[in-house]
Amino acid sequence: MKINVFIDKNHEEEIQIFAHEKTALIEKIEELVNDFSIEIIAYNDKEIVRLNLSDIYCFITESNKLFAITEKEKLLVKSRLYSIEEKLSCDFIKINKSCIANIKKIDRFNASISGTLEVKFKNGYTEYVSRRSIKTVKERLGL
Repeated sequence: MKINVFIDKNHEEEIQIFAHEKTALIEKIEELVNDFSIEIIAYNDKEIVRLNLSDIYCFITESNKLFAITEKEKLLVKSRLYSIEEKLSCDFIKINKSCIANIKKIDRFNASISGTLEVKFKNGYTEYVSRRSIKTVKERLGL
């Protein structure tokens, strides 16, 4: 496979792939490009912040408001969880009715004797997988 990169500020940015067949590498490239093309608008007090999906650890709902958790901040997103879920790539998974987690930002899982599964993110934030979602999460992560 050969790659060509042309830097031209006067040309619209685009990516073209010529291949004999669709491979896992091509699917990964598509996924990566889609992740960078989707931006989430969030609010921090009076500031408007543009977030790439790769910066978001998870989306949570609290008091009927949606928040995006990043490495250091909890930002308000003026949208509904279900509408955000439709836009997300396969790197995100719904772990309970009020949280969608970025798989790449999960540090570890802690299983308890009672059967609950705690999700610890790389930034220290903690959520729990609901009993209803445990099977889907385990299958998705190959656990």
